[in-house]
Amino acid sequence: MTRLPRRTTTAAAVCCLAVAAAVGGCGAPGGLAEGTPVPAVSAQPTPEPLWPAWTDRSRGTPGAAVSDRQPPPAPLPHAPAVPPEGLGAVDAMAVVTADKRMKPYAAKGWIQAPGRPGLRPAVHVDLTGDGRPELVVAADTESGRSALTVYRAQDGRIHPVLFAMGTRMAVETLGTDLLVRTATSDGAESAVRYRWDGVRMTVVSDEKRYPKAPRAPFGTDEEGLPLREPAPGASR
Repeated sequence: MTRLPRRTTTAAAVCCLAVAAAVGGCGAPGGLAEGTPVPAVSAQPTPEPLWPAWTDRSRGTPGAAVSDRQPPPAPLPHAPAVPPEGLGAVDAMAVVTADKRMKPYAAKGWIQAPGRPGLRPAVHVDLTGDGRPELVVAADTESGRSALTVYRAQDGRIHPVLFAMGTRMAVETLGTDLLVRTATSDGAESAVRYRWDGVRMTVVSDEKRYPKAPRAPFGTDEEGLPLREPAPGASR
């Protein structure tokens, strides 16, 4: 076998190194050159239940977004005026009774735990990102259905910016978004995510999930006892 001269072999190795550097770059793995600061990783918000006792934490969170536009809301005509301190200084029951959609639920009064009809404790949370908390009220009925309303203060008046209904309702915040999960008639779960659009809370995602069916046993013997499933590759 004919050997290449030592000078030719060295030149070929240098050429291969030059090509590899041109293809892979001279930086560290991942495309960052030495000394380049690594971009900060922003923490993603996690669901925070407004009423933990009404929330099943085994459920998930929706993803993809869709849009839904509705007419702008009108202020409640007979609601109390909002003082400079904000909605936190307003009697929540006075707001509920001024809202014709929520007033029928006020007769049962406030409840502190699930299992009976009435108004859940009022919650104040910032859903618009302006630093001024909104008022969130939910009511449970004897049939298992619930009604939810979000109220916002604007120019000293109270505006209902979201109204929703559903069965076995669980409500969470996801950052400044509101996640409403309810049960459907076909045994699935509906997860709707609302976001402030400058006018009202609108739908940004609406997902329906079905529970996973339990895995059926492989079979039973003559006495009705379950049989073991054969190992992969074994004859059945």
